[in-house]
Amino acid sequence: MDPSFAPGFFHRVDPSSDSLFYDLPRFVTHIDDGALAAVGTLYEELAVEGRVLDLMSSWVSHFRTPPHELVGLGMNQHELKANPALRHFVRQDLNADPKLPFADASFDHVVCCVSVDYLVHPLAVFSEVARVLREGGLFVCTFSNRCFPTKAIRGWRATNDAGRVQIVRRYFELTNGFSEPVDELRTQRRRFGDPLYGVWAARTTVRI
Repeated sequence: MDPSFAPGFFHRVDPSSDSLFYDLPRFVTHIDDGALAAVGTLYEELAVEGRVLDLMSSWVSHFRTPPHELVGLGMNQHELKANPALRHFVRQDLNADPKLPFADASFDHVVCCVSVDYLVHPLAVFSEVARVLREGGLFVCTFSNRCFPTKAIRGWRATNDAGRVQIVRRYFELTNGFSEPVDELRTQRRRFGDPLYGVWAARTTVRI
């Protein structure tokens, strides 16, 4: 394990199966309207279109205009069925099985919204994302400072916003096949309201 991650970094307060935790649907949004709008704006600016995988998806995907083919992978079938933007969906617990059930280079882009903090095997998942992405495709992770605290990894809960950005950057840096990651605060700095951070990188055979 990389020394960036201390022993116990990926432990959680509640280590029980995520399938139990997410068995009941939660038709709620986990960040405020300003942060949600920032997600859609970022996808639009980065031209996230074509065949796109929404990783750890739910009942809403936050695109201003859904891509031509949006495929969702998430935990709750009721939420996934209710998502009008999804063309197809797969129910899978990435913490139990990080291998993605898709062919190599089968997606133009991959997105993951406010869920990267729950991954207990993030490097395995990021490696799988690199595998299913086409050359030049983006993997876009967005997140805030809110979470289900019993299910977020210890390292995430133990740091601040800047530290969380560095965690996601490190996941990209340790995964073969991604360019140097870019990170941005996508909301205005303000006393009230949820911040929205984005970290993304492109699929490449040579790190640039």
